[in-house]
Amino acid sequence: MEYISLLMFVVVCAVLLLGFPVAYSLAGTALIFAGVGVMTGGFESAYLHALPSRLYGIVTNQTLIAVPLFVFMGVVLEKSKVAENLLNAMTQLFGQYRGGLAISVILVGALLAASTGIVGATVVTMGLLSLPTMLKQGYAPSFATGSICATGTLGQIIPPSIALVLLGDVLSSAYQKAQLNMGIFSPESVSVGDLFVGAIVPGMILVSLYLLYVVMVTWFQPHKVPKVAPQASNVSIPQLLNALLPPLVLIFLVLGAILGGFATPTEAAGVGATGALVLALIQKQLSLTKLKEVMLNTTKVTSMVFLILIGASIFSLVFRGYGGEELIEQLFNSLPGGVFTAVLLVMVVIFVLGFILDFIEITFVVVPLVAPVLLAMGIDPIWLGIMIAVNLQTSFLTPPFGFALFYLRGVAPKSVKTTDIYKGVLPFIAIQIMLLIAMAKWPNLVTWLPENLYG
Repeated sequence: MEYISLLMFVVVCAVLLLGFPVAYSLAGTALIFAGVGVMTGGFESAYLHALPSRLYGIVTNQTLIAVPLFVFMGVVLEKSKVAENLLNAMTQLFGQYRGGLAISVILVGALLAASTGIVGATVVTMGLLSLPTMLKQGYAPSFATGSICATGTLGQIIPPSIALVLLGDVLSSAYQKAQLNMGIFSPESVSVGDLFVGAIVPGMILVSLYLLYVVMVTWFQPHKVPKVAPQASNVSIPQLLNALLPPLVLIFLVLGAILGGFATPTEAAGVGATGALVLALIQKQLSLTKLKEVMLNTTKVTSMVFLILIGASIFSLVFRGYGGEELIEQLFNSLPGGVFTAVLLVMVVIFVLGFILDFIEITFVVVPLVAPVLLAMGIDPIWLGIMIAVNLQTSFLTPPFGFALFYLRGVAPKSVKTTDIYKGVLPFIAIQIMLLIAMAKWPNLVTWLPENLYG
């Protein structure tokens, strides 16, 4: 009956392509297949009896409390003009150099990624604030839009990232399952904090490669970049500090608490949410109306995440009931090349699915199916999590369905063609693929810092 699990996966992808809501598509497809299986005797109803306890485990998962708190922090910062102040200060600081505004966009985007961790909010904010100015100053539309889209996706990999929070929870369950399947009873697990630490070096490398690409464009394709911003001027130290200190202090409080072992990611998320409110209050950007908007947006995003998680949990349970996990294990073990081929296949599948699915669906549907098998093959869970995160980040940029492209297209001027956006992101996709290859070749890029920080 294993082939039914594959059929179920194909059907749910087809239903999603028809435009039905993700959570309902996952749960509905799974329950229909389970119902037919129970009536025909091909599916054990005991799996459905385990469903209430699994759903209860989701809603009582303390790690996932970090999701609404990080979303709340990001939305507050989005509405408190932190990005606008940062961009103005950075533009004045680097605007006197060729390509200075593009450099400013990347640096500000990296800081926003470390502050908010929300890709859509970063892309839209940077698109509204910087794209009109870049076009006015003579930047090539493809170069300007590519820089903004790529920078916006840094929120996937630079901690604190919502994607890493969700991946950490999924990989923790997968690691424990892999240990049990191997007959190992160990209290060790994979924490969100481990993924945060493992993502720091790859995130810094990615930002550095983006900056290097901008510098190379200014040297070898100067027609894409204006010489000097007309209104560039030296920024005063107080103005620069006023723009930089608020997000840097918040980043230090959140990540410092996690890296120093003073707080769990969930507790640090509470600190971040409170700190964002304090910053908004100090900058006089907090009102009752804005607070209501923040709470409403946070509730919407959190509800979407948890509803998808519930639907994906139902799907994975029925998939397991039809023997899908055994089928995947047999497939991976029979592949020539062993672990390398198995990881490569998973990375390719995730990359392709990223064309049509959001990172949340992939994290909740695909990762729980393949991660236990890969971890049982001896793969480091932190390395696997960061590889998946960077891969998902790449899928955000890939034409024609990359979500970051749609976000920017929605706020870009009509003079910017969609083909310009597609052309602009191609070099950044190549950079991210280079990072994936580098992490595959040298896993220490991911594992060195967690091993030395925590021993």
